[in-house]
Amino acid sequence: MVTFNSKLFDEVKLGDLRLKNRIVMPPMTRCRAAQPGNIPTTLMAEYYGQRTDAGLIIAEATQVSEDAQGYSFTPGIHSPEQVAGWKLVTEEVHQKGGKIFLQLWHTGRMSHASFHRGTAPLAPSAIETPEGTSVWIANPDGNGGAPLRCTPPREMSLTEIKRIQDDFIRAAENARKAGFDGIELHGGNGYLIDQFLRKSSNLRSDAYGGTPENRIRFVIEILERLVDVFPPSRIGVRFAPHNQTRGMHDPDTPETVLLALTRMAALDIGYVHFAEVDWDAEPNVPEEFRALARAIFPNLIIVAGNYTKQRADWVLDTSYADLVAFGRLFIANPDFPARLRDNLPLNKIRPDFLFGGGAEGYTDYPRY
Repeated sequence: MVTFNSKLFDEVKLGDLRLKNRIVMPPMTRCRAAQPGNIPTTLMAEYYGQRTDAGLIIAEATQVSEDAQGYSFTPGIHSPEQVAGWKLVTEEVHQKGGKIFLQLWHTGRMSHASFHRGTAPLAPSAIETPEGTSVWIANPDGNGGAPLRCTPPREMSLTEIKRIQDDFIRAAENARKAGFDGIELHGGNGYLIDQFLRKSSNLRSDAYGGTPENRIRFVIEILERLVDVFPPSRIGVRFAPHNQTRGMHDPDTPETVLLALTRMAALDIGYVHFAEVDWDAEPNVPEEFRALARAIFPNLIIVAGNYTKQRADWVLDTSYADLVAFGRLFIANPDFPARLRDNLPLNKIRPDFLFGGGAEGYTDYPRY
């Protein structure tokens, strides 16, 4: 059982926002956007509205531009129709007393030419992903699909770097119009921002490559402009410094991320969200890293990575984190916080319905 004084169920402030507990529903790709146009739907509004018991919902990774896409049926935030679709979601969540941020996403080299009119996706450097690295491409009916090997990328020009940074800013402005409480940059899991951070994917010799200071420049320059769109407290960044999959092996990444945290602290960014590895082949997060991150970054820290309630209590009690995200458990249990609090049995996830399709395996999981 969760102990009576578990901090998981305490209120916490995120800037001027009051969150009813420290439980986060993290961003999870579900590939339900309407076609054509990758437009959020009433079904998506129902899905998020069912899960407003979370202190904070971070909506799924959402492409900032047409050329940011890497998977089928993922939503965007770059067209008027997409903004209108997301308004359905935010209105439903707010009506039920929830708080919701939007994760802004550019997949970079984690993409396929079919999303780019047959051309190569953009990346910091023209480095192909390793054998076996793939993206999900739906069947024509949207009910299932197959992974396809990522298309080798081409290196971004300085003009393209500036243009994509502009895309992030416009996406944040659209997120504000759509009614989101804030935004999170996706800086992990081998996507574009992460690709800039790592020597294994960034071989540039200009101002955006080489030294750690240069490799964090892409994301820091975006953050420096985002604070004019949302208050700094309503901005977060997700990093995955210990994830080495998808050709992202770089032992210096934790140190690079800590450097980024110093710049984020100076900007008073609201939170950092660490996606920790949750499979046996990858290393655990060293306690030294947790302590350094806590010492460097004074605002909220969110952690995600196969946490149990016992581990969640530990990471909160040590002050290494302020909120804990539970991903797959939220997919199958819309009332997950209540089940966690009262030690109730959990629904089992149905993996065949994770990506694409309709209500089945999406909005039909029962509350207890």
